Amino acid sequence: MLIENISRLVQVENAPFKKLRKGAEMLHLSIIENAFVFIENNIIVGFGKMNELPGLMNQIPADERIDATGKMVFPSFVDSHTHLVYPTSREAEYIDKIKGLSYEEIAKRGGGIINSARKMQSISEEELLKDALERMDEIIRYGTGAVEIKSGYGLTLEAELKMLRVIKKLKELSPLTIKSTFLGAHSIPLEYRGKQEKYVDVVINEMLPQVAEEQLADYIDVFCDTGFFTVEDTERILDAGMKYGLRGKIHANELDYSGGIQAGVKYNALSVDHLEFTGDEEIEVLLDSGTMPTILPGAAFFLGMRYAPARKMIDAGLPVAMASDFNPGSSPSGNMQLILSMACILYKMLPEEAINATTLNSAYAMDLSDELGSIAIGKKANLFITKEIPSVAFLPYYYGSNKIETVILNGKVIH
Repeated sequence: MLIENISRLVQVENAPFKKLRKGAEMLHLSIIENAFVFIENNIIVGFGKMNELPGLMNQIPADERIDATGKMVFPSFVDSHTHLVYPTSREAEYIDKIKGLSYEEIAKRGGGIINSARKMQSISEEELLKDALERMDEIIRYGTGAVEIKSGYGLTLEAELKMLRVIKKLKELSPLTIKSTFLGAHSIPLEYRGKQEKYVDVVINEMLPQVAEEQLADYIDVFCDTGFFTVEDTERILDAGMKYGLRGKIHANELDYSGGIQAGVKYNALSVDHLEFTGDEEIEVLLDSGTMPTILPGAAFFLGMRYAPARKMIDAGLPVAMASDFNPGSSPSGNMQLILSMACILYKMLPEEAINATTLNSAYAMDLSDELGSIAIGKKANLFITKEIPSVAFLPYYYGSNKIETVILNGKVIH
């Protein structure tokens, strides 16, 4: 496939290598004007300026040509934090939030994650799979090319395995690149309230061995925060996960200064996510670590919470990734174009920083930056072609509408 006459080819790299952008580097966004891209066998095999094309065409003839005159080409978004396999929506709790109930108050009375967990017990794998495929088709249309999906609405061995088996099936059926995360420690079941260390035992001794035996997860996660799991609980689970080769990805500091960021860095977590409560101590711990700070704008926006200090983090020299947190309770949207706009509007990130946060850095947060997140020879051909737009900044600026005309995943036109 040849995509030619591209107005701007955005986020290009000379060579594919595992990389993230941090601090002032997040302003770097390499662009080629009047460009082309060659794709062969789902891989990017060439790109450059149109005046370089005739010589290359002799070497690599194209079976399919797409004229992108007036349009831009971007690498697909990488959504490194979602819960998109879930049993049903929770708009009743949405009404409770409008009436003034907090996230913690809803959770204490058996709502929130516990509500989804109850419904997870009875729904079939077939229903879960069908609904998830529909959601995934929607996020593809908005430009997502890779997604991490967590369990965590099961909270029993059987239900957690049900979720993870559905995610495994999605990997087989969907054109998206998918990573699976075991999140048995998403909430404390009602019967374990006041004795949560016993539930941690269940996660470690009953769930984790079965998850590992069936090879159902790429990562392990813990909700380390006030009212959920303590630092001690988190470290026990992360340590157990490491013994099975599962690296951590931690829910941290959404509700308070929980110590979750420090625990994540201590155990070399791939990412720590949410981060509304991030101060100087947390920033210092993250500097020079291998852990990606990942902000979830949709959840803070939907819940009316404080926003993570993205500007302060970047100015201190940290990298930042952004993801959707697509879930039925606190962020019922997987639209990464909207997340891109929120990064700029709510977090005062410049468009270049926001694009890095939703492509290259979020690919790092899925351990995929060597194959996704930018346009480079040898990387997977997950791209989207915009409609005719006047500038790169127009993508986050013109929020609320889909600016994408064509989606290419694994070198094939999907939409």
